[in-house]
Amino acid sequence: MSDFGKLWAEISPIGRADSGGYLRFALTEPELTLRDWFRGQAAQRDMTVTDDGNGNLFAWRGEPWAPGTVLTGSHFDSVPHGGGYDGPLGIVSAFLAVDRVPADRKVGIAAFVEEEGARFGVPCLGSRLLTGVMDPSRAAALTDRDGISFAEALGAAPTGADARVGRLAAVVELHIEQGVALSEPVGVASAIWPHGRWRMDFAGVGDHAGTTRMTDRHDPMLTFAYTVLAANKEARLSGAHATVGRVQVEPNATNAIPSLVRGWLDARAADTGTLGQVVDAVVKSATERAGRDGTTLSVTPESVTAEVAFDTALAARLSALLDDAPILPTGAGHDAGVLSAHVPTAMLFVRNPTGVSHSPAEHASDADCEAGVEALARVLEDLT
Repeated sequence: MSDFGKLWAEISPIGRADSGGYLRFALTEPELTLRDWFRGQAAQRDMTVTDDGNGNLFAWRGEPWAPGTVLTGSHFDSVPHGGGYDGPLGIVSAFLAVDRVPADRKVGIAAFVEEEGARFGVPCLGSRLLTGVMDPSRAAALTDRDGISFAEALGAAPTGADARVGRLAAVVELHIEQGVALSEPVGVASAIWPHGRWRMDFAGVGDHAGTTRMTDRHDPMLTFAYTVLAANKEARLSGAHATVGRVQVEPNATNAIPSLVRGWLDARAADTGTLGQVVDAVVKSATERAGRDGTTLSVTPESVTAEVAFDTALAARLSALLDDAPILPTGAGHDAGVLSAHVPTAMLFVRNPTGVSHSPAEHASDADCEAGVEALARVLEDLT
């Protein structure tokens, strides 16, 4: 078994559900177990572990936050029943890559908290806090579906921005490809599409499903259903992506007309203008439909991320270093995208033969993962 296969086997059972996917929500038992594993790996390499007060873990070779350090790593948390590679691949690969970098080079490994936003609703929460994009008081008050706040889960109020980020020479995040554009084992990222999440609350009149005439209903589920179809239409017309993958219904009874339907729109596009046009068109269609249904709509942007263009010169340098590895954009958000506004940042992608992500079908071969480790080691050695 390869070095990668051996280390990967240590974490692959942690948080696995009967579906074959993973339930590794931020600061829950499986993710905390992985964080302990992180500390153990760091200790084996005599690396110093620090916590930035926001839930982000770091392992350092040498002085923490030393000027000129190159930071790598990713995240442990998953979407509900997600794949095992999204996030953890970047951390496992980081430890193995550090093993191959000369001992005098200044490197760090990060495990960012709540990258997926699956528990507290805001993606890349840890990196947003670290870089000052997210207000600590707002982050502290975020709650999960059980009403537990981020501050409660963390055990303290988050501390917020850390200016020491500016001391880093570069950040390089390795991640599984989330698509099928990559024909080689390893690629380099050029950009991240602008994207966001919008909560849409459709309110109507709850009533009896058996006694309320169809003509007398003010059913928010109808407005919601129309909106889902409108989002699909607008995204297809614009070459964008729009998804409604989460919904809550009140009272959520088979024989009751809902009084409230709450859905979350995830929208992404190649540029900011197109993204805005798609979301505006969806909201306009939903609002007009609500008027016909006798319902109301309120829209709350929960997180909106502008387009990220990674450091062009750095991407070209890494591509050349890695034997002209292909350079490609992605529609998925990453902590590296948040950090890119503060430090030269790049991403490496490891080929995903199925193209499937956020699903148990997500996969990368051990040979490609080993190629990713070797590529990351070459990059870290070059940049340090």
